[in-house]
Amino acid sequence: MKRSLLTLALLACVAAPAAWAATPINETRPLDPRGHIEIENLKGRIQVRTWNKPEVHISGSLGKGVEKLVIEGDDGDLTVRVEYPKRSGGWGGDNKTEPTDLVLNVPVLADLEIESVSADVDVVGIAGTSLQIDSVSGDVTVAGAPQEASIESVSGDLRLTLNSHEVDAESVSGDIFLQGRLDGEMHVETVSGQIDANSKGQRLRQVSVGTVSGDADVRVALERGGNLKAETVSGDLTIHLPKSLSARVTGESFSGDLDAPGADIERPKYGPGSSFEHRYGGGDGVIRIETFSGDAALILE
Repeated sequence: MKRSLLTLALLACVAAPAAWAATPINETRPLDPRGHIEIENLKGRIQVRTWNKPEVHISGSLGKGVEKLVIEGDDGDLTVRVEYPKRSGGWGGDNKTEPTDLVLNVPVLADLEIESVSADVDVVGIAGTSLQIDSVSGDVTVAGAPQEASIESVSGDLRLTLNSHEVDAESVSGDIFLQGRLDGEMHVETVSGQIDANSKGQRLRQVSVGTVSGDADVRVALERGGNLKAETVSGDLTIHLPKSLSARVTGESFSGDLDAPGADIERPKYGPGSSFEHRYGGGDGVIRIETFSGDAALILE
């Protein structure tokens, strides 16, 4: 009898991990080719790929301790949400819940909205009207061609390859790597992260770059009459523009160094500070560069 009880106990220990294993997901819902889909997952991973079918397929696995996967809405507006146990101390799951992996195939022209806390987000191929991603600490990777993209993170890094008309990328401490055929407006902003942005030679109507302590290296071109504003507190700014630039450029810094081809950098006789004004070409556009203690350089190439 003792041997039988011991055997049963050992079998229970072996079987326990299987009972606690993640729950597989295999769901399909109809969605209009230009419909809207919202995806929410606190932790784990959200992976989105596109296809030409008028439907959404959801696979992956629910982590141990997760309450359920909620799928609601219709073929015009669909929500996919991972629901975690509610806590008396606040919303969301706790440390006892395991990460959830969501893998979705969606129509290529669908509008996409994603929210996560620590889940990494990976989106490839989306080409709808709008892409919106909000993350706290998860990294975000995107390769697509939405008309408009708004992507924000607190501490996660943003790695974005976009062929878009309007792009807004913001972080607190995460780094921002942005490239692609950008041909309208580009806004990139971070507090302490690094910015590396390249519009791949496309001409933009409006460019805005802002940091507090992070450095920014930006390669863009402006359409005729376009404008660019770059500002930082203590970070360094490097702005690359074509030699054919046609713009009126002003630069100002309290204690940082300024550099611009052909510009006469003015420094007061007494006290800190430097500034310059210079016209390149016909002076069609407007460029403003401002720093407090950071350095700024304009490079024509």
